[in-house]
Amino acid sequence: MSRPSISLFLPAWNEEDYVERAVSRAVTVLEQLTDDFEVLIINDASTDRTREFAEAMAARDARIRCITHEVNQKLGGAMKTGFSASTKEIVVYSDMDLPFDLHEVGRALHLMEYLEADMICAFRHDRTSEGPRRIIYSFVYNALITGLFGTHIKDINFSFKVVHRRVLEAIELKSQGSFIDAELVVKAVKKGFKVFQMGVDYFPRTRGVSTLASPSVIVKIVKELAELYGEVKHPSEPTRPVRLPESVKPLKRAARKSASGA
Repeated sequence: MSRPSISLFLPAWNEEDYVERAVSRAVTVLEQLTDDFEVLIINDASTDRTREFAEAMAARDARIRCITHEVNQKLGGAMKTGFSASTKEIVVYSDMDLPFDLHEVGRALHLMEYLEADMICAFRHDRTSEGPRRIIYSFVYNALITGLFGTHIKDINFSFKVVHRRVLEAIELKSQGSFIDAELVVKAVKKGFKVFQMGVDYFPRTRGVSTLASPSVIVKIVKELAELYGEVKHPSEPTRPVRLPESVKPLKRAARKSASGA
C-alpha cells in the first residue's frame, strides 16, 4: 500500500507548557507513517514563550514550521492558516494538548483508504472527566448541528480530523471561531464528500486552561452559526478555497491514492 504525504498542524495560543511535547510526539509518530511529512505550529499571537520554543524546534528540523499571527485570529483563523499553509496530500490537525493518542492517526489513515473516505472525524469514547456542564454543552451543540444540517456527527468539534487535500480545494471556510469545525464537516458533506467517524480514547488537558466552553466562546459559536447558516446549509462555489491548488507542491498522479495505516 502507498505511504501518504502528511501535513499535521497544531493551533497554539499560549501553549508553552505543551508545544515541545506535542511537536516531538508528532514527529515520532509521523516518521512511522511516511517519509514525506511536515508539522506546522500555528502560533496565534501567543504572549508567552510559545513562539520562542516553536521557532527553536523549526530551526533544528526542516520538517517543522512555525507560522505566527501578529494579531490573534482565534481558533477559526488559526485553523484556516493551518489548512491553507499545508502542502501535503493528507492534512491532520490536533489541539496542542494532544487530547488523543497520536498513534490513532495511523488507524485513521487506514480507515480513509479502506472506506475510500475523504475525511475521518474522531469522536471521544468517554468524556466524563470533563464534568457534566461541558458534556451537556456538547450534547446540545451536536444535536443542534444535526437538526439544522442533517449531519450525524457525534462529536463535531473534537480536534482530530483527517482531511484529504481535495476537500480543502473545494470549500471555503469563513468562521473565525469554534464554529469552524462544524462548517468544515457540513460543507464537505453537502459537497458530496465521504465523511466517516471513528472513536478514540480521550485525554483531558492537564496543563494550562481551556477556554472552549467559556460563555464568550459559546456566544461566538451561536452568532457565527446564525450568520453563516445559509452559506453552510447550501455552500456555493468557493471564491477562495481554504487551500488554493496553485499554492501547493504538485503531487504525482500515482500519489493521489488514499492513504494507508501503520
